[in-house]
Amino acid sequence: MVADLKGNRISWLGHAAFKITTPSNKVILIDPFLTHNPATPAEAKKQDQVDLILVTHGHGDHTEDVVSLAKAHNAEVVTIVELAAWFGSKGVENAVGMNKGGSYTSQGITVHMTHALHTGGVGEGNDFPYTGDAAGFVIDLEHGLSVYHAGDTAPFMDMQLIKELYAPELAMLPIGDFYTMGPKGAAISARMLGVKYVIPMHFGTFPILVGTPAQLREAMHKINLDNVEVIEMKPGETIG
Repeated sequence: MVADLKGNRISWLGHAAFKITTPSNKVILIDPFLTHNPATPAEAKKQDQVDLILVTHGHGDHTEDVVSLAKAHNAEVVTIVELAAWFGSKGVENAVGMNKGGSYTSQGITVHMTHALHTGGVGEGNDFPYTGDAAGFVIDLEHGLSVYHAGDTAPFMDMQLIKELYAPELAMLPIGDFYTMGPKGAAISARMLGVKYVIPMHFGTFPILVGTPAQLREAMHKINLDNVEVIEMKPGETIG
């Protein structure tokens, strides 16, 4: 099985950071942690075009480059309301603060903010201010492709509602364990979501993130999900 991205292209930039390029050449970044990300290839640490930035929650390994990229490209930043206010205080002019259950359309792309089981706070020195709940996004792209970026999360039963409400075809799921769910949790999440494709993320960046795509495939096999394709990407790789 080969993923049909309907003209969209998806690049994994390492960790939970992704770049999506639409058929009309709109560039979406998700959780851009690039500068100090040991998994991000050198050529991907700088971006020539950014139109929309989606941020799942306020931890440095998801937010590091948001402010600099938003300012450099006059990009719109969409995130939960408290974190949007924090970005605004740092000089981001186009920060949109929404909340879970809501939808927002920009530049022909609709995003739906979903639940996630995690925390959120942006560290500055010894201060770690709360910046709203962690979230995920379902992204309705051009030509009918629906993609779910789970953010940092454990499995939760309401993933079944994400399936019912938005029916994503492809899910980007964390598998690293320790800070998020591991491979077994991601397999169960894929079953609840009813997706065709899974891109594993948030693994291997640091030694403590021990989950692997091979373990995900094994966990999926044990629950009879062999019909779901695991798309194992290398940082810097593009599909579509």
